[in-house]
Amino acid sequence: MRFAPELIARLQQGDVTAFDELYWKYHEAVYRNILKFTKDAVVAEDILQEVFTKLWEKRKDIDPSQSVAGWLFVISFNLSVNHTRKVLKEHTLHKQMLSIVPDDTAVADIYRYEEQYQLLERAIAQLSPQKKKIVTLCKLEGKTYEEAATELKISRHTVKEHLSAAMVNLNDYMRKNAAQAGFTVLWAVFS
Repeated sequence: MRFAPELIARLQQGDVTAFDELYWKYHEAVYRNILKFTKDAVVAEDILQEVFTKLWEKRKDIDPSQSVAGWLFVISFNLSVNHTRKVLKEHTLHKQMLSIVPDDTAVADIYRYEEQYQLLERAIAQLSPQKKKIVTLCKLEGKTYEEAATELKISRHTVKEHLSAAMVNLNDYMRKNAAQAGFTVLWAVFS
């Protein structure tokens, strides 16, 4: 049913009773259509409120010869589509974020590596100052025997001997303490 142009004219002049008449005539049908589209009663109520807010805000732009019902359904459809797009975009983003978050196995691996790293730090702390420097330079920083020897102002042979002795000490310490802590040591850095 189309309302008389006089009702639209009253609405355009800011007559609240004309707005109320339109609301009570169309709100249930508009709500049902929104609900069919969104499948969420709370969202449908929010969109319904937005539809009638737009009716009031755009009242001066409405053509009195056109169907107000058609205008309301077009606006409600557009708002429902926009809401659905937003939900789908958020859902896609959420799935992408979940794929970045490590699973329980990855988290367990991170903790295990952290424990091993702390054990390694304690093992290195047990070494003499000279052996600590050589292990740090050669194994952690990846320097050659020559580079470490030049930096420490000692012979290449001395670097090699200290590193060899340090590695025996580190291996013993790590194996002994790893067994007590209940995990296997990964020696990728020091092999």
